[in-house]
Amino acid sequence: QVQLVESGGGLVQPGGSLRLSCAASGIILSREAMAWYRQAPGKQRELAATISSGGITNYLNSVKGRFTISRDNAKNMLYLQMNSLKPEDTAVYYCNGAHNYYNWGQGTQVTVSS
Repeated sequence: QVQLVESGGGLVQPGGSLRLSCAASGIILSREAMAWYRQAPGKQRELAATISSGGITNYLNSVKGRFTISRDNAKNMLYLQMNSLKPEDTAVYYCNGAHNYYNWGQGTQVTVSS
């Protein structure tokens, strides 16, 4: 059974940084196109960043240049480095497949506020 566990969220001031982690079991991340999603209060879940099995990355326009998705194949971990955070980045962040969807984890809350 696939399990995805997100961590690393928290409260940060505008302009700050956070690094989110996603621990995966039951799948081999290097063989999957993976993604980070986010859901802000009162809004639908949206795709924030993707990384293909070959390492090609894509980003939501609003996070391009500030967020970096990466993967550690040896540790079977997915990461999202978030810099220059803005209040509108406040959301619960989830990892999941970019094309194959697995059970959603609990997510990790990111709050950007002064």
